[in-house]
Amino acid sequence: MTTTAPSEFDLDTAVRPAGPGVWAADLAAGWQVGGGLNGGYLLATVGTALREAMPGKPDPLAVSAHYLSASVPGPATVEVDVRRDGGSLATAAARLVQDRTTRIEVLATYGALPGGGEVWTTAVEPELPPRDRCVSGAVAPADLRRVAPLMDRFEMLFHPDQVGWAVGAPSGDGVISAWFRLPGREPDPLALLLAVDALPPVTFDLGRPGWAPTIELTAHLRAAPAPGWLKVRHATRTLVGGMFEEDCEVWDSADRLVAQSRQLARAPRG
Repeated sequence: MTTTAPSEFDLDTAVRPAGPGVWAADLAAGWQVGGGLNGGYLLATVGTALREAMPGKPDPLAVSAHYLSASVPGPATVEVDVRRDGGSLATAAARLVQDRTTRIEVLATYGALPGGGEVWTTAVEPELPPRDRCVSGAVAPADLRRVAPLMDRFEMLFHPDQVGWAVGAPSGDGVISAWFRLPGREPDPLALLLAVDALPPVTFDLGRPGWAPTIELTAHLRAAPAPGWLKVRHATRTLVGGMFEEDCEVWDSADRLVAQSRQLARAPRG
């Protein structure tokens, strides 16, 4: 009998019981970006604790997170308060605490996502060239890769028309799209929580590189993704007062829209 070793993502988002309604986590340095850990990675970690707290409701359906302060690598706890658990849905509040400081407040509804089958939508799937014609995330400037080691945690292949930010020639359209996958691991609902915040901030395409800390992020998951690469598209329409919105869509290998999100974030200062 053979077993598959847990992926880096599974190990780094793992939680363990630490008391009634409390789970302990060890936040990993490899997911750092700028001044803190990536918001999608943190959301997946909290999402793992929420799944443990609501047996029989394995999948996040709607998750809204407010990021109060930057998380750093090291020990943390996730405190979960189940507000309702009945029928096909359960809702809980959670907070990620580190150094006696609440880093994230989350409200989430869990249930069971549909697997196969059609997803009806009027949304338009991103037109990404074949992967061998896309541009690897390895082209990112060395300075960016140094302050964003999370880019080495997964594979990204960018649309060649939307990667000008990497060579000092952003398009100004406010759109970044890419093929995405976690090495050695098929996508699942928890991986979708990472994917909605995994690409470089869309402000890069506006000529505004730098760390863009998330203020609030809401994700809606629509179906369990099929195995294979994901298509991820980030876009923005408004930047004002030092803040911008970032809309994300995630499509699976069966050409289905499986996740949507919107976040409000601070625009990079540099």
